Amino acid sequence: MSGNTFGHLFRLTTWGESHGSAIGGVVDGTPPLIQLSEADIQPWLDKRRPGQSRFTTQRQELDKVRILSGVFEGKTTGTPISFAIENQDARSKDYYDNMDRFRPGHADYTYQVKYGIRDYRGGGRASARETATRVAGAAVARKVLDHLVKGGVRVRGALIQVGPHKIDRKKWDWAEIDRNPFFSPDAAAAQTWAEHLDQVRKAGSSCGAVIEVVASNVPAGLGQPVFDKLDGDIARAMMSITAVKGVEIGAGMAAAELSGETNADEMRMKDGKVAFLSNNAGGILGGISSGQDIVVRFAVKPTSSILTPRRTVTADGQDVEIVTKGRHDPCVGIRAVPVGEAMLALVLADHLLRQRAQCGLK
Repeated sequence: MSGNTFGHLFRLTTWGESHGSAIGGVVDGTPPLIQLSEADIQPWLDKRRPGQSRFTTQRQELDKVRILSGVFEGKTTGTPISFAIENQDARSKDYYDNMDRFRPGHADYTYQVKYGIRDYRGGGRASARETATRVAGAAVARKVLDHLVKGGVRVRGALIQVGPHKIDRKKWDWAEIDRNPFFSPDAAAAQTWAEHLDQVRKAGSSCGAVIEVVASNVPAGLGQPVFDKLDGDIARAMMSITAVKGVEIGAGMAAAELSGETNADEMRMKDGKVAFLSNNAGGILGGISSGQDIVVRFAVKPTSSILTPRRTVTADGQDVEIVTKGRHDPCVGIRAVPVGEAMLALVLADHLLRQRAQCGLK
């Protein structure tokens, strides 16, 4: 299996399965002499960690990271940084009843068709468990961004919709995100989501979500205008996250409803610099960052593992029904917030190093 590496100059390769002994990754391309320790990575893993509220899977994983290489005396050496995270609470027995049945909405069938073998214990590499390695790798990317950009680059995500219930954008408060279990910037929406998810969970069902990630203080000039567009790489990054089915940048799909006059982000000079009067482009023009906030949203489908009986087939071609047991997120989009942040940080670190290599940093 190839396709386990993301990035060009800043590269993350991940390994491991949901129910294996451990998961982990290798980060290559980190400049030397950047201070780095497990303490720089752990807070981001804690943010994504399961079992922190009744609205996420009750699988109990400490997600303690161990750096295995690439750091000496507290600083990066420029060599590959490898890390590992032990799996401590896998319950493979929950999957034994369905080892020969393809779970609807999962990658079971397509994995079997492609490889002729699959890890039925939680989905193997297709499990959302794999995303912990992305969050760990992105913690290193954040250190690179802070190292190379004056004032650092701030990457923040928020849940903006659960099922049919959206936030009120007029009530957006970044500080509120740390005060509720949904990463919601709208306190009232968080209460609505809690009531909705309690109903969904008790019914043995699930629902989808929409996440918005914003990167601030991104230098202008990142990205290239043809095949290596910054927004193209961001879209690919978000689509690589488990269960993501749609991505948009800036105004996104809503841009189709705007006029040319409304959609164009007009400019004026302010304090000797170009200032934009709006940001429908989401901080990217012609595939290159403009210096405005980069804004990306992605949609996560409802969790496919539900208690409601669904029709499916067996590996030997029998029509059957299936109920997926075990511990699953009623809305996997909640824990996708730190994963979306991670993928945007990875893309930005990679493009920052590529910009430095070709044009230098201004």
